[in-house]
Amino acid sequence: MTLLRCEGLSLRLLRDVDLAVSDGERLGVVGESGAGKTTLLRALLALEQPDAGTVTCRGRQVRPGSPRRLGWFRRLVQYVPQDPASTLDPRRSVRELVALPVQRLGTPDEGRRMRGLVDEALDAVDLPGSLRDARAPQLSGGQAQRVALARALVLRPALLLADEPVSGLDLPLRAQVLASLRAAFERQGTSLLLVSHDLAAVAALCHRTVVLADGRAVEDVPTRQLLRAPQHPSSRALVTAVPTLP
Repeated sequence: MTLLRCEGLSLRLLRDVDLAVSDGERLGVVGESGAGKTTLLRALLALEQPDAGTVTCRGRQVRPGSPRRLGWFRRLVQYVPQDPASTLDPRRSVRELVALPVQRLGTPDEGRRMRGLVDEALDAVDLPGSLRDARAPQLSGGQAQRVALARALVLRPALLLADEPVSGLDLPLRAQVLASLRAAFERQGTSLLLVSHDLAAVAALCHRTVVLADGRAVEDVPTRQLLRAPQHPSSRALVTAVPTLP
């Protein structure tokens, strides 16, 4: 069943983009800088109104609006930013940070079960118990990324939108975060839309990949097929730039 879809989406650089994510699917969106990846994310997250086209979630149209009007959508679709450390309040503990979505969007029943939900989300990303009462400044880059991921998973959303989740991490941390992402999706059955310029990261996680170039979706194929036989010049450039693939 289709979970999130955009049809004929145009916004600034983006031109007539069609894209869909199904339940249980992990979709990568790749492209060089300036291809329109960030603009696409903002439109899919209902942060900007498209100039043309529609975004729908479970068949219901999504438009920018008040937090209250978009509450149903925020429960279904959560976001992991590129720079998680900048979004973590340094005054709060890890547990408090992960609990925030439950406080803002959860039902009374979830509020009563908050500690269990928080520990379940932190278990899903393999964050050690010794760090769960730490504060954000005490965390490494990889640990902060895991906390951001747990915060996005705590309400068991149907779909996670992740923006360059391993950008800037060294190779060991990159591998750890990718492993945490894969384990979390397998445990919770969450769908993924991963936006990145890093085709190796996408290949490690995603069943299917959309290539953006100059604001258009120029390929939409299974990831293995893209790696074996890229058709568009932008796709070939991205594949060639990957020294080794998982």
